[in-house]
Amino acid sequence: MASAFEREQLVRFGHCDPAGIVFYPRYFEMLNELVEDWFAQLGAGLDVLIGQRRLGLPTAQLDTRFLRVSRQGDRLVQRIRIERLGGSSLRLQVSFDGDDGPRVAFAQVLVCTALDTHRPQPWPDDLRVALARALAAQDAQDVQEAQQETTP
Repeated sequence: MASAFEREQLVRFGHCDPAGIVFYPRYFEMLNELVEDWFAQLGAGLDVLIGQRRLGLPTAQLDTRFLRVSRQGDRLVQRIRIERLGGSSLRLQVSFDGDDGPRVAFAQVLVCTALDTHRPQPWPDDLRVALARALAAQDAQDVQEAQQETTP
């Protein structure tokens, strides 16, 4: 399945606990950094959204599955997949995969809010267009991959 955004993350010493594996709260920090980098790539850096436009993107729901351990030096491929773009929310499927398969998987719902009221608000037009474009590109890639699988 295609993703809307993908990058590689090196597991560093600071991510790990004394047992030598990623300390689970670090995965949540990595998730937040991934989403922040994705929005910057969309042209909507959080510094501008929060500082100038007074928009927030709080997580309203976060389901997590820890599937395998990660160790210092591992490289994780982090992928964001848009599951649903709503009027003021965004449902994502996020995976961090190692060489041996998935390490952690998240189902996350972000909500666009006005920072002055902390109430949900519709996505601004420019951000909705960027998100819709990312979703369309992801879906087109899904179709292309499905066609390649069925072609002998």
